[in-house]
Amino acid sequence: MLLDAVLPPLCLGCGEIVGEVGGLCASCWQSFNFMSAPHCACCGTPFAEDLGPGALCAGCMARRPRYNRARAALIYDDHSRRLILPFKHGDRTDIARACGGWMARAGAELLASADLVAPVPLHWRRLFTRRYNQAALLARIVVRELIPDIKVRLAPDLLRRGRWTGSQTGLRARERRRNVREAFDIHPHWRTEVAGKRILLIDDVLTTGATVEACSRVLERAGADCVDVLTLARVIRPAV
Repeated sequence: MLLDAVLPPLCLGCGEIVGEVGGLCASCWQSFNFMSAPHCACCGTPFAEDLGPGALCAGCMARRPRYNRARAALIYDDHSRRLILPFKHGDRTDIARACGGWMARAGAELLASADLVAPVPLHWRRLFTRRYNQAALLARIVVRELIPDIKVRLAPDLLRRGRWTGSQTGLRARERRRNVREAFDIHPHWRTEVAGKRILLIDDVLTTGATVEACSRVLERAGADCVDVLTLARVIRPAV
């Protein structure tokens, strides 16, 4: 097309010219750490070797998260950060479609069993300054554009973030859990829809899991049958 000749598609990771819109060059593709099995049956932390079905990582054996399962498309590291930070803070909403495709593949099992898909909400003050909720963009793409054969309902405003929590950056796991405690509730027009449903939460990055666990607690109290989590990336902490 003429437009591609004038404005050729660029790699989402480095800006080099690539063959199609929303693609990665060979170098970036090889440098990105896409997550796959084997991994912890609960939180999705990758294993060095297959430990068998249902195997849990040491962290989940010590303290089982409130959610049922978590999966992510990418490991959050120096390479994926170059993609995620512009998407999250730099108005690069054009990145969302490719990211949603990776998430749909990484979370196919979770999507197939979900009744409702809901993004982790932003507080209105954060939404006002950022102008968009990156989790909501990802949720919409995953549900409406990339898995048309799976019958699942998008609930874009299922959860509300009623209390300002500021940034979680720099906080330890326990501090993060305390910071988001009682920060979320269910929107009134969804309250009768949650009981007995399997909910899939969508977010950009899973760090300690404090935010999605706070959301899971609210949904469980409302009678949700199960809460799973799907993120674009997750932080992998070194084993100790």
